[in-house]
Amino acid sequence: MSKKTLVFGASLKPNRYSNYAIQRLVANKHEVAAFGMKSGEVSEVAIDTELVDYNDIDTVTLYLNPNRQEAYYDYIISLKPKRVIFNPGTENPKFYKLLQDNNIEFEVACTLVLLSTNQY
Repeated sequence: MSKKTLVFGASLKPNRYSNYAIQRLVANKHEVAAFGMKSGEVSEVAIDTELVDYNDIDTVTLYLNPNRQEAYYDYIISLKPKRVIFNPGTENPKFYKLLQDNNIEFEVACTLVLLSTNQY
């Protein structure tokens, strides 16, 4: 089943994990939205540079370090995703607590590994 996913911290650089995650999510037939610092496209997914009020987000997969996440806590919580994935390097206990307080699941995992092992 397709899970609408927001790739948060998306990069246009092909060697970045966030870029590869967009490609793999699209290849696995998931609906994908992306937010990043530079606008452009990856696998025909437009990268938004403004915070959009997306609907029906199942999963937010993070590619921002913990210091940069803080500015987006309220925004991510406001999207009411079912879960947030903290990819390697994005682990953030302070944010875990806020998510728990808002009944949002989180997991510390690698989106690419979850996809490649059919656990997404």
